[in-house]
Amino acid sequence: MSITWGSVSGWWALLCPVVGLLYAWLMYRQPVQLNKTLHYILFAVRAVVVTILALLLVSPLIKSTSYQAQKPLVLVAQDNSESIKLFKDSVSANSWTNALTSLQKQLGDKYEVQESHFDKTLHNNLDFSFSGKQTDISNALHQLNDRYINRNIGAVILATDGLYNVGADPSYEAKNFKSAIYTIALGDTVPRRDLLISNVNYNKTAFLGNDFIIEVLAEAYQSNGETMRLTVAEDGRQVYSQNITVNSSAYKEVIPIKLNADKKGVRRFTINVAPVKNELSVQNNTETIYVEVLDARQKVLLLYDAPHPDVSVIKQAIESNKNYEVKTSLTADAGTLKVNDYSAIILYQLSADGYNKVNPILQSSTPVWFIAGTQTDLQAFNNAQKLVRVSAGRTESQEVFAEPVPGFSAFTLSDSTKNKLAKMPPLMAAFGNYEINGDALVLLKQKIGNVSTAYPLLAFSGNTGKKAAVLTAEGLWRWQLAEYREYCNHHATEELLTQAIQYLTANANRQRFRVYASKNVFDEGEDILLNAELYNDALELINTPDVSIELKNTDSKKYSFVFSRNGNSYQLNAGPLPVDEYTYTASTTLGKQRFTANGRLTVTQLNLEAKQSAANHQLLRSIAQGSGGKMLYPSQAGHLAQLIRQNENVKTIEYEDKHYSDLIDLKWVFFALLLLLSTEWFLRKREGEV
Repeated sequence: MSITWGSVSGWWALLCPVVGLLYAWLMYRQPVQLNKTLHYILFAVRAVVVTILALLLVSPLIKSTSYQAQKPLVLVAQDNSESIKLFKDSVSANSWTNALTSLQKQLGDKYEVQESHFDKTLHNNLDFSFSGKQTDISNALHQLNDRYINRNIGAVILATDGLYNVGADPSYEAKNFKSAIYTIALGDTVPRRDLLISNVNYNKTAFLGNDFIIEVLAEAYQSNGETMRLTVAEDGRQVYSQNITVNSSAYKEVIPIKLNADKKGVRRFTINVAPVKNELSVQNNTETIYVEVLDARQKVLLLYDAPHPDVSVIKQAIESNKNYEVKTSLTADAGTLKVNDYSAIILYQLSADGYNKVNPILQSSTPVWFIAGTQTDLQAFNNAQKLVRVSAGRTESQEVFAEPVPGFSAFTLSDSTKNKLAKMPPLMAAFGNYEINGDALVLLKQKIGNVSTAYPLLAFSGNTGKKAAVLTAEGLWRWQLAEYREYCNHHATEELLTQAIQYLTANANRQRFRVYASKNVFDEGEDILLNAELYNDALELINTPDVSIELKNTDSKKYSFVFSRNGNSYQLNAGPLPVDEYTYTASTTLGKQRFTANGRLTVTQLNLEAKQSAANHQLLRSIAQGSGGKMLYPSQAGHLAQLIRQNENVKTIEYEDKHYSDLIDLKWVFFALLLLLSTEWFLRKREGEV
């Protein structure tokens, strides 16, 4: 512990004893009825007290230094995906599982071991059930690095077969670690006798009566001379078969298959390769795909005055849902279009003349989405719709960020999309004041810089007969580019625009009660999300009565739920359901009328872990060597503790912690002053000087 000085020079401290002595002299210079010894004692006490008080005014800093030892952290990440169990090597699993479970005991108290297992995400503790349906090694490494940031990470142990089917190349994420990575190479790199369907390329939608093509990537290993029999069955009925001669030990071929969409709805196609003798695994011989056969697309009309990159973004995003077809047209050609052919109309940044040309459209019952921007005539915009009013005294624009509104209930966006939208770059909006209609439903608010506002960015109406939407800013192309740069996809932009259009067109046929799933096909383990809408006689959205739903699988097992109210509609998260096909019937009663709605959904099995049978030890060797670690085989896993102890970089680090505090913060100073003053008062009182 030592004394240092802040903004005040330390030379002032030399004056403090002078001030103390001068104060004591002034106080005790007059003759007092005290003996000489006591007089000097009281003089000294008063001088010390005033000196300390003067020092407190100078405000010196007390520097204290402490040292904290941090043991090296050894992180264990164990692959718990199905591929470890499906394609295990000839070495007993005990050789490496025992090494991992006993690592802390072998290393001793000088090391700290943190255990985890991973599949698609990272989980605490070890787990040797090998039940994970997907593998993301890169994400596991990323989560480990984030979880133990600023810790003394001495080594990382990665036990896996090197096979991943989700996420990026883990080599890049491994470079973010400053410590050695020891990899345990599970599985076998030698291809064994195996026939499999590696991949199927297909469109998820087709139109009734049309032919469509699926492309099957068939592979065969160590099966030269065998005949591969490929069949396709539609809902259990065989619709295609072909015999393929395998002419190499590592055979691959893309087989195009033409099928016909002869029935409406979600159709299941099972693609199968007949197994051969002594095959390694038959689990990868079958692949099931689902194709939604549509009767016809809903048409959306997009009108604009002048070309803009947003127009292309909106068209691409909406058409990512095959239920919709977008026609783009200049407002100059609006008079030649048949409005009744379209389920919704988007008016993008129209001028006053543009709004005059589309006036017949505004008078129709077709839902309209108004999009404003820097080129919009705001007076005409305000007159054309009653949802949002913009008051701008000058033709200036400003950047606005999107801020999702938690209470929005017209439809559901995924949490991932909401998080992405909040991080998107700003859009351009007119500078001014924004007012919303009292019954408007606001999905996104404007955030200007770091300031949240009540101004709407994206709002919806729909409690009356005609639905409408308003977007008050332009620049969606920025979102598309930013999302692709960050995530290599456009999922959030597409989900926002398609959900908006789906909401606008949802009740175009004036159906009073409607129930629909967020999508028709769900992956295994994914939450089943459903929405419901109920309209009264005036076609106003309400949710007064209860809505119940019953889902039934192919074995007639029933799952019953009750929808939750959300805003003016209903929502249900049924959680994950077993792999199967389900039909559902929802019902509710409004007054004396009973309404029912039916539909279908499918939960598909994830079979990604069976697509690759040969382990990727080259990846594990590259990760280990690049970090200064070593790749071990399962039989060598018992040497892990020895390798870590021999690594000179894996050591205890002692952190120096310097702490500065004001002298006045020290409690003993207060008690010292109190004791000195009390002593002085007591002695003076006893001698009759008080």
